[in-house]
Amino acid sequence: MTRRLAQVAKKVGVSEATVSRVLNNKPGVSEATRQSVLSALDVLGYERPTQLRGERARLVGLVLPELQNPIFPAFAEVIGGTLAQQGLTPVLCTQTKGGVSEADYVELLLQQQVSGVVFAGGLYAQADAPHDHYKQLAARNIPVVLINAAIADLGFPAVSCDDASAVEQAWRHLASLGHERIGLVLGPADHMPSQRKLLGARAAAKAAGGTLPDEHVVRGMFSLEGGQAAATRLIDAGVTGLICASDPQALGAVRAARRRGLDVPREISVVGYDDSAFMNCTEPPLTTVRQPIEAMGRAAVELLSLQIAGSSVPPEELLFEPELVVRGSTAQAVRN
Repeated sequence: MTRRLAQVAKKVGVSEATVSRVLNNKPGVSEATRQSVLSALDVLGYERPTQLRGERARLVGLVLPELQNPIFPAFAEVIGGTLAQQGLTPVLCTQTKGGVSEADYVELLLQQQVSGVVFAGGLYAQADAPHDHYKQLAARNIPVVLINAAIADLGFPAVSCDDASAVEQAWRHLASLGHERIGLVLGPADHMPSQRKLLGARAAAKAAGGTLPDEHVVRGMFSLEGGQAAATRLIDAGVTGLICASDPQALGAVRAARRRGLDVPREISVVGYDDSAFMNCTEPPLTTVRQPIEAMGRAAVELLSLQIAGSSVPPEELLFEPELVVRGSTAQAVRN
């Protein structure tokens, strides 16, 4: 019991005495705090006291494309904890290959009468993907927040990391190290964040007095294997500095360089994107552009909470500034 009190108190950010008062249905606790404690019980997997089980938690869908990329569990942790503090209970919906689709999850969430939905990475970022399930949410006036760049005209508020700024920072870093042949590993052509990264790279190349040749832009899956395949093509094209659209792609690029017998960073420099978990523990430690996950996650929950409370939230995008984190996968370019 003591351990449960401590865990719930830490999750909500209140004293153990306050948690005890809620569990024992005692007065002297605000309704917002009371709901936060009850939601924390649900999130941590504890049963509610018998006298409180009749109160159904306010549910919020948290839809993620996968959990293999560590950026998505990181977002889930921040968003889930912040929702609990708001008295809301997250329902995690993770897609798997050949499993439940994003549209199927939306249907299930609607059946559960959720109070709102947060999407962190999904079909909303792809122009050529089906979007009918988003229109279904809008038609039912379900509060929705999207994390990271969405296609135009969906009409939902969004919280995004500035993709163009991220690539510009990475480009300037590689250029300062003397790299003149810089390549990009991106996602699909209809992927909005990748489009923004490409525009940022072209702007950075132009500002430096150069250009970005089409053959120095290769698209692939957001995975280690996708990064390795794309990076192999760029290395064969003579690129010495690689900017990748995700950390898994960057790790694949490191592997591609090694398969070609090249040293990272002495012969090939690699920059990732996200600064997800353990990127400082790779060999070499990965230079990457950090998304401000904590700030973005909290902003998304705030936008959702305002909608749930009945406030009008304009369908605009909040842009957050990324931060270049320099580690051991980038170095001075070799002069031939």
